[in-house]
Amino acid sequence: MSILLSQMRLAQINSYRADLEYQIQLISSTKLDLSSQINELVGLGSDMDSESPEMKALEKKKERLYQAEKALDMQLQRFQTQLQMIEAEEQTVKQNLQSSIQRSFAA
Repeated sequence: MSILLSQMRLAQINSYRADLEYQIQLISSTKLDLSSQINELVGLGSDMDSESPEMKALEKKKERLYQAEKALDMQLQRFQTQLQMIEAEEQTVKQNLQSSIQRSFAA
């Protein structure tokens, strides 16, 4: 019975890992897009007067993009931590499964 439960838990872990990896990939892609937008804003503002209303609007937009990027960084870090935890659990379950298999065939 322990073997079956371990196999089921491994399937759950693999599914959860795939979800986490997908989320990490989405966040990384979104961060690249944000960086590109920030670079565009920097390029647009390079020849503007720093006191102009347009430049101030660009600065506000750039600041919002930086804040969004920080939020994505925090989310990315959280998902990466969860991924490390699930990998550690996977190792434990695999060891337990191996022990269960050895006990089953040793008897």
